[in-house]
Amino acid sequence: MKQLRIGVLVGLFAVAGVVSWAGARLWDTFGSLPSVPVAAPIVLALIAVVLAATALSLRARLRAQRERQPDAKGVDPMVAARAVVFGQASALVAALISGMYGGVGVFLAMEQLDVPARRDQAFYAGGSVLAGAGVVAAAFFLERVLKLPEDDDNDGNGPSAAARA
Repeated sequence: MKQLRIGVLVGLFAVAGVVSWAGARLWDTFGSLPSVPVAAPIVLALIAVVLAATALSLRARLRAQRERQPDAKGVDPMVAARAVVFGQASALVAALISGMYGGVGVFLAMEQLDVPARRDQAFYAGGSVLAGAGVVAAAFFLERVLKLPEDDDNDGNGPSAAARA
């Protein structure tokens, strides 16, 4: 499984932001722009909390297992793999959603901050971007906690050394 790349997430955020900014401008010329839901930053923040709690729980279990504590509960490899996949998928979706709300927020900030309802929408959009950044940070933390040690093929004892012999 490949690791998350910050460049991919930033690119996804930027493309979604530009497309949604242009879409917001176009939509606003034809009528009323749909509102940013109040729940958007709340849901993203909850996902970030779940990811961080999962990472902290698994880190404690792995530390107890590594220190050979008698009551240590091991981590099932499938649970770890599912957690990493959940983190990576959450980071990708959060980058996309944050870019979308970021583009709408930029449009609202540039055009219509004098209207109180639009100002609130801009704040919700900004909160969504911040919460999305929290999801990405929690996903990177989870991935770091569950990262396997690197194979050291330089010493000749790794699996590739057996294949060469």
